[in-house]
Amino acid sequence: MFESLIPAAFPALVLAHFLALLSPGQDFFLIAGHAIRHDLRGSRFICVGVALGNAVYIALAILGWSGIRDLPRLFTLIEIVGAMYLLWVGWQLLRSQPTDLTIAARTGQPPGMLRQLLLGLNSALLNPKNALFYMSLMTVILGKDVTFTQQVVCGLWMVMAVLLWDLFVAAAIGRGAVRGFLQRKVHLFERGAGMVLISMGLGLVWRVQEPG
Repeated sequence: MFESLIPAAFPALVLAHFLALLSPGQDFFLIAGHAIRHDLRGSRFICVGVALGNAVYIALAILGWSGIRDLPRLFTLIEIVGAMYLLWVGWQLLRSQPTDLTIAARTGQPPGMLRQLLLGLNSALLNPKNALFYMSLMTVILGKDVTFTQQVVCGLWMVMAVLLWDLFVAAAIGRGAVRGFLQRKVHLFERGAGMVLISMGLGLVWRVQEPG
């Protein structure tokens, strides 16, 4: 039963996705800024909005994948492009430097639920890298034999992972000790994540080039 719901490549998908979550992108700084100013109550629905934006791109990746899996040459091309993109993400992480989390102190009333939701949704949807990343995961890591049901399960997992991780960041980053630790150490985690993603990308390129 589990085999029909969870593909064999699920652990690799989870690892690649979580390593990408470790990278402080525009969503991270949006959440961090509001969490520092207003704690979790001023950022929790931003997290929900970011997760919903990711869900849109995941759904588009699934629909796009279903249209190309029966076109071997196109699928192989997208596999190669996806692997190159993972290599590029890994290289960017490998070059990570200490992050400046010096953001304005607490001030004013937190934005309302709808305002937070729109902020998070816009941040995720206006980042085209999300579309490329999820298409890479769906095609390159899961492969052409994955079923629609397995893709949906993987998609739901990634949406929940984004939401829970962002909520954790929002809850923790308002604490000075946590913020100080991230500022000193997050680039080291990013560099390690970059090495893993580069290794995965190279392995995927090798797999695509293998005959048969």
